[in-house]
Order: sequence, then structure tokens, then C-alpha cells
Amino acid sequence: MTSKELVIKTMKGENPGRTPIYGWVAAELSEPITKTYGSVAAFEDKYRFDMAHIFGGPRPFSPKLDELRKTGVEITPEVLLDFPFNEIDQTADYEDIKASLAHHRQRDRFCYVQTYGIFEALNDAFGIENHLMYMALYPDELKEVYQRMADWNIKNAEHFIELGVDDIHVSDDWGSQKALMFSPAMYEEMILPEHMRMVSAYKKKGAMVSLHSDGCIVSVLDHIAEIGYDFIHPWQEVCNMPYSIYLEKYQDKFGILGGVCVQSTLGFGNLERLESEIRRVFSLLKGKRWACCTTHFVESTCSMEELAFAYNLIRKLADQEK
Repeated sequence: MTSKELVIKTMKGENPGRTPIYGWVAAELSEPITKTYGSVAAFEDKYRFDMAHIFGGPRPFSPKLDELRKTGVEITPEVLLDFPFNEIDQTADYEDIKASLAHHRQRDRFCYVQTYGIFEALNDAFGIENHLMYMALYPDELKEVYQRMADWNIKNAEHFIELGVDDIHVSDDWGSQKALMFSPAMYEEMILPEHMRMVSAYKKKGAMVSLHSDGCIVSVLDHIAEIGYDFIHPWQEVCNMPYSIYLEKYQDKFGILGGVCVQSTLGFGNLERLESEIRRVFSLLKGKRWACCTTHFVESTCSMEELAFAYNLIRKLADQEK
């Protein structure tokens, strides 16, 4: 069975007999990993990663938006409604995606590509504090902005799907440490409809669809299942989300990508605790709709010795399931 087949079966709940593994290791650790292993790709090959998280493609807004902001104009929803989105049909914008796919296809990995959501994507335009305020002050205008954002996302994802990615990974951070950053009612009225529309469009094109949303998102898990996400990343125990909630209510609805917490476990130099936590999560989730991965980018505080310790153990535990 290829890595791609393994991940697909896992996220569909077909329990193929081994936990897929992956990790968000490149962002903060590219330099030390390259120094130690020769390249990030060599590290991924050494530990036989089953997945590839691919970044690239066009951005929704041009630098002219920052130029407008520097003139003193407040970027409100009303202003953004009159500002054009970037074109998404330029072949050159997708060359990095093509190159990454070519590399990972040679290794039969499951390839998921990072795409924009609704809330998180517009924090760059508004600033997160202003954005939260605008949800209360400009709900009608903001809903129209969200609709335009979703339209752009759908067209953008169509290009990724045509290139052959396996999964559209929607990045849309909603949670703080203890709850959503906005009310569930606001989510249901303003954000949920556009996610329903995006995921439906992606699935009609034949792609799997996953969600990245940091923080505590317990109050909208029913909606995530309703939307039809195949799996979510991460599931953060440290954010009031014990695995018991998943196992009791959601394991038959969607999968999890995560399990190695960078907020409390990996990168702190405590190898005894690190081993205990990795073994604990494997004991809880192995055989379920779960792929072992870090909960976010591994921080630069993580030494190469600790990273190797973690992935030697993860690889060992996954291989022992066969």
C-alpha cells in the first residue's frame, strides 16, 4: 500500500493497520535540519513521511493594499469591497506547486495544499483586532466580503485540483485558548455558509478537504462535521479539547491530523515527558482516523537531538502496528 492510499483509507475510517506519520518541521528548522540531514527532504525521506503539506500559488491581495493603508486609509469592509482581488489564472503562480507535487509523487505521498479560509485570510487585510470589531460593526458588508473571498478561493482551488493535489487544506484559525474568537452565532451566520459552499465545490471536483484551525473549536465541531471536512488539524488538548470528546462523538465523522503538541510537549527538552506523551497519544488514537503529526510548526527551540528522538519513536510505534 502506498502512503497516499494509507492516508486516504485512514481518513475514511478504514483502519489500514498502520498510523500515517508527518510533521510540520520546515518553517522554523530548515537550517538546522539541512545542516544535520542534508535537506528537509532528506529528513522526510529518512522517517518515511506519508504526507506532504504544500504551500504556494497566488495571494488574494496585491501589495497595493498595503500601499493604500500607508496613506492613512482604514481598510474597512466597505473599502475592501471596492478593492480588486488578484488574478488567479497566471501559470507562473503555480510553478512551485507543480515542482512540489513532482517531488512528492515520486514517493507516493498524500499531497495536501494550503489554501485560504474566510476569517484568517482577511486578518492580513484588516488586522485581527479590527476584523473582530468589524464583525459587529459591519456585518452585512463583511458577509459580502466573505462571499467574494470564498468565490476567489473556489477558483483558486480548482487550479490546484487540476494539478492533481489529493486534498484542499483550508486554513482558517477560529480559536483562542479557551473558546472561539467570536460568538457561535456570528460563526453560523457569517462564516459557516461560505465554508459549506467552498467544501461542496472542492468535493464536487473530486478532492478530499481538510481544515486547519488552531485553538478551542469545540463549539463548532458539529458544524465541521456538517460541512463535510474529511479531517482537521490539529486537535489541541491544551485548548480545552480532550481526546475523549473526539472518541465519544466525532471519530465516525472526521479524522484528525495531529497528536504531537508543540505548545506543551515537543521542543522543551524533556525527553522522558516527550516519550510518555507520544506513547499515550498512540495508545488512544492508533487504529482510529488519525495521522500522527505535530500540532503546528516545530519551534526553533527544538534541538535536532530531540526532533530525532521524537521521530525515531513515532516511526517505531507506527511500524509496530503492522
